[in-house]
Amino acid sequence: MHEIAIVSSLFEIINRQVAEHRIESISRVHLKVGEMASVEPMTLTACFEVLAEGSVAQGAELVIETLPVTARCVPCDALFRVVKYQFQCPTCRGDAVDLVSGKELYIDSLEARCQGESHEKAAA
Repeated sequence: MHEIAIVSSLFEIINRQVAEHRIESISRVHLKVGEMASVEPMTLTACFEVLAEGSVAQGAELVIETLPVTARCVPCDALFRVVKYQFQCPTCRGDAVDLVSGKELYIDSLEARCQGESHEKAAA
């Protein structure tokens, strides 16, 4: 279960944002995860909830957006979505392709309340 290590790393980033922006509470964390990032969303969410306990992110919603695997064909330059790990260009049937997206894993934004503010503010 490497999700706990991933969430620990996410909290290092969150804690830096908390200090930098004087965040009092976090209500939502938006995460972007590529289909090939090898993470289980339910496990990631459970780990997030455990590590958030007692922090400014306690009770925050973890929103996970899954990003599709896309590739670009080297010979014909076609951009296509990879389905069922078939890395073959649907246009020219070539298999010389470059991965464009699908391995991402990052915090896209935080919805937070900063000290001295009465409304939510995005930071990240």
